[in-house]
Order: sequence, then C-alpha cells, then structure tokens
Amino acid sequence: MLDGPNFMLMAVLVVLLVLLLTKAGFSQSNDRDDNKNVPIAVFCGTNAVISVPNFIKNRNSTYNDLRMQILSQRVLYARAQALSAGDSVFAAAQCRNYLSVDQCVACFDAGVSELVNCTSGNGASVSFDNCFLRYEDFADFYNNPYVSEDANITPNVLCGDQSASQPTVFNQVVDGFLSDLKDATPKTSNFFVASKRQIAGGNATVYVTAQCIANINQATCQTCMDRAYDKLNDCLPNREGRFSDLGCFARYSDTPFFNDNQTMDITKVLKGHSSKSAIIGAAVGGVVLIFLILLSWFLYRSWKKSKKTEQAKFEGAIHYNYKDLQLATDNFSEENILGKGGFGEVFKAVLEDNNVVAVKKLLVQHARAKEEFENEVRLISNVHHRNLLRLLGWSIEESCLLLVLEYMPNGSLDRFLWGSKRGTLNWNQRYEIIFGIARGLAHLHDEFHVKIVHRDIKSSNILLSDDFKPKIADLGWQGFNLRTKPMLAPSLPGYTAPEYALHGVLSEKVDTYSFGIVVLEIISGRRSTDVGSDAQSTYYLLENTWKLYEKKIHIMVIDETLNLNRHEQEHVTKIIEIALLCTQSPASNRPTMSEVVLMLQEGQSLGKRQLTRPTFVTIKIGGFI
Repeated sequence: MLDGPNFMLMAVLVVLLVLLLTKAGFSQSNDRDDNKNVPIAVFCGTNAVISVPNFIKNRNSTYNDLRMQILSQRVLYARAQALSAGDSVFAAAQCRNYLSVDQCVACFDAGVSELVNCTSGNGASVSFDNCFLRYEDFADFYNNPYVSEDANITPNVLCGDQSASQPTVFNQVVDGFLSDLKDATPKTSNFFVASKRQIAGGNATVYVTAQCIANINQATCQTCMDRAYDKLNDCLPNREGRFSDLGCFARYSDTPFFNDNQTMDITKVLKGHSSKSAIIGAAVGGVVLIFLILLSWFLYRSWKKSKKTEQAKFEGAIHYNYKDLQLATDNFSEENILGKGGFGEVFKAVLEDNNVVAVKKLLVQHARAKEEFENEVRLISNVHHRNLLRLLGWSIEESCLLLVLEYMPNGSLDRFLWGSKRGTLNWNQRYEIIFGIARGLAHLHDEFHVKIVHRDIKSSNILLSDDFKPKIADLGWQGFNLRTKPMLAPSLPGYTAPEYALHGVLSEKVDTYSFGIVVLEIISGRRSTDVGSDAQSTYYLLENTWKLYEKKIHIMVIDETLNLNRHEQEHVTKIIEIALLCTQSPASNRPTMSEVVLMLQEGQSLGKRQLTRPTFVTIKIGGFI
C-alpha cells in the first residue's frame, strides 16, 4: 500500500507522463506577415549523375514524400529517400518551431522552386529564415551535416544595413543574448530556442532564434552554435543579423518575427532545466511546479543519506576528483607543463573521455584559501564570453587548489610577438586579437552583472585558439592571489597603470591602461620593458612610442616583420593613437573599454579627444622606482 505522500507523488507523475507523451499539435500559428520566404543561401552540388531524368524522378519522389509527411503527420521535420536505378536521392526538410504546418509547407514549396534548376549534379540545399531543404546522394548528412563531401561549403552570414540608435547598449545586450542563445540551444530537447529581451534605457526589444538540424548530437549542435555566435557578433551594432550553416541557423533582430506567446525563458535552460517546448511548458507548467516541489523534497531526503558526488556541478563548473586530474596530467609531470607563473604551474591534461584541457595548480598557504578559492569559482564559472578563457572545473586537495580550463593549442600571444613564433602573425590577425581583447574586457567591465577588474592584462595572459581567436586568461585569480599572498606585487612592471603601481588605486581603468600597453606590443613586436640599442629605442616601449607620436612619425613603431600597404599603415597608426589614449593619466582621461570597442569597430581614432603625455613609470629589477 502507498502512504499519503507517496500516493500523491504517483498521481502527479502519471498526469505529467500523460501530458508529456501527448503529441503536441501546431495550432499555435505565427501570424506575423514579415516572414517572407526569401532565400538566404542556395547551393547546387556537382556530384555527377548517371541519368538526369532518373535523378529528377528520384528527387521529385523525395519532394512528394517530404511534403506529405509534413501535411499528414503535422510535423516540422521530415526526411525521405528514393534509391532507384543508381541515382539515389536522400532529402531532409525542417521548419522553425514557431511556424504552423501550413506556413512550413509554404516555405518548403519555396525551397523546391529555388532548387528546380539544380540539375547539373546530385546534391543541393537552400536556407530561408523559416526553413531549410537539402538533398544529397549520400545519407550521412542526416546525422552529421559536416561530412567530408561538404568541405567546400562555407557558412552564410547576412548583416542588416541599419545601425542601432544606441550602439553601445545594443552591442552589450545582444552580445550577452547571443552568448546565452549559443549555450542554451544545444541543451534543449529539440535544439530550438526563440526568445526576446528588452534593451535597457529604451523601448527596443531584441528577438533571437536558433535551431540545429534534427537528429544531430549535442556536441555538433554546440560547435555550430559557437560558430554562429562568432559570426553574428561581427554584425553588431547592426539591428539584425542571420547565420545559416549546414548544421544550424541563428537570427537576431529588433523587429519581431514570431509571436510573443511563442518565446521561452532560456535562463531556465542555462541553469540546467531541459525545455520540451514553449507550448508544452505552458500547458503543464502548474503540474510541473507541484512535481518539482515534491521531487525536490524526495531528492533532498536522499541527498542527506548519500555521499557527496565527485562530479557535482558548481554553478557551471564541475568538481573533478583530484586523483583523476593527477592521472590525466601523468602525476603533474614536467613533460606536461604548459607554463609557469605567479599563480602556479599549468599542465596539459587528457581526460578519460579524451578531451584535452589545461589544469592550473595553485599552491597557497593561507588559512582562508579554500573559502576564497570557492568564492572565486562561484563568480568566474558564471562568466561566459568568446574572448574569455572558460573555467571548466575545479578540485581541492588539502593545500593544492586546481582549476580545469580550456586548452588553447596555440599557447600565449607573447610567443608570436617575440618568442619562437615571432613574425608569423599578419596585420589582420593582430587586429582581430586586439579587437577580441577589447571585447573581453568590455564584457568584464560593463556587461557582466558584477564589474570585474582583471588587474593582470599582459601578452602572456592572452591565449590563442587554433584559429588565433584571443581569450583572456587568469580571470579573477589576480585578486585571489593578492588576498592569499599579500606581498605579491600587482601585475608585471611595464603593464601596470601608474596610480595602481605607485598608490594602489584600483579601477577598471587599470585594465584599460594595460590593454593599451599590450596593443603597442602587438603592433611593435617589442616587450613593454625592452630597451633597444639604437638612438630611437633607448626608452621603454610606451615612452618611445610617445616621443615618435610627438614627431608625427609613430608609424616607425610598427613591427619590421609586417609588410603593410599604405591603407594598412594608416589603420595601424590610428590603433597606435587609441593605445596611447588608453594610457593617459589621470585615469579619468582614459576611455572605457566599451568606448574602445566602438572606436576599433568603426575605424575611429581620437575624435575630439586630445592626447597628453602619459605618466612614465621607471622600472628596475624587483619593482618600481
């Protein structure tokens, strides 16, 4: 016999199960009239056919099958095949989940019309705002859209031609929204998100949607969404942008393209709650609430009786078992050391699932080190940005504190400026690195819910991905290290703002100063503290640059390994002026990092600002004088 509470729980579970197993209809139509079926991308393949008439017959057969599935089964995703006489055709079609079935069919028909002339080869695809249609002579793309046959197909990005009226605020809101979209879409049960978000200080609203191709796995969806996030950010501050790829579609706009009642709260998805769909969520919301309350009570009671899990998630960061990390680094062997610094050593680690990560080993002897460490993990694990190194997990073993971080195959930026890879970065790559660092700092200062001052921006703390995208490392741990090792000097001589180095005055403008120094290093290929032997290089980098600027010959700062044309030289001189602006004193004369992003993005230089001579800090071994 079931007692009262258990009987109630079983009843709720039965009701919930019935509702979830009931197939959702699509009567909730998107009645907006601004969704026109205009092609975003069309691709005609070149795979030779045996017989054109037979190929066309098979293709038309799959078209009819797909259309019939959508109409009769009331679905928004279908696939079909026709295999006769050697000219096999495998096809798939998918519509956005905010469409009605009739709207889906209309988009499908538009796709068929677009591909009617693709007869020179077997294989074609077309993408719209509302749907996609694709056929091939192989079936692999059903579950993996990025098969080897697609190596020559590149993503398509369309940016609007109108800039937002409040570009700074718009950039901040949309960048954060797209970042959430990127993380949330692969976590939903149907790889689909439609959501909206208000822009503070105005009446504007941003609408976003993303959808991965059905039947692919979560990792493939995440890879595609990461690419979409990177590309759509290049559209900002334009009011709309679209990304279309073989694996996914994403779009943002300040004009609504789905109804308000079709949105979902992606914050719940990001916190780990799966989402069936907005329609089902609304239908069973009340029942789910009761279920979750009862389930939470039972789980809490079970938790009280069980041991603490070794893989417990800690606000997005995983608690790793120390012995597992010890094994993954071969007992923290010298062969696996990636680098050493003021915070400890960093090791390359290969986990049991063959994922490669970096493990940072922090050695501290402080009574409150563990508590301080956990506070930092709580904060930093919530920071997600394309230009900030991701904290994946953590571990504590007595006095040994471990961080599990993204692994960056290209290592640190300084290797490419004056290390073993010197001279291998062209100007476009250097500019993208400068721009990425600025965006990462702007996120820390102005976009995250807590203002974070990094304190230790330097070239060795800028890591590069395999495609040379920059990520700022050591986020938050400079402050932790200062608290656990009070005698540690702030940052590295040459990068530190005068007010912080000499008087300990800390603000986000300290990072702006350090950013300016790093920019000069990227442009010149010189360390900030290097002193050259020729007559024009007897000063440290900042002072030398300023003296050349006074003579209007700061073009001479440019790295000799760069072979620039006249247009590129003009661009670099503007960036040098922005770097000098970032090093102005007092700190109030420096721009915010959000302002720097706009200046870099729009090709601006100083505008009405006037440069004044920076405060030069004389450096000696062991500190400042």
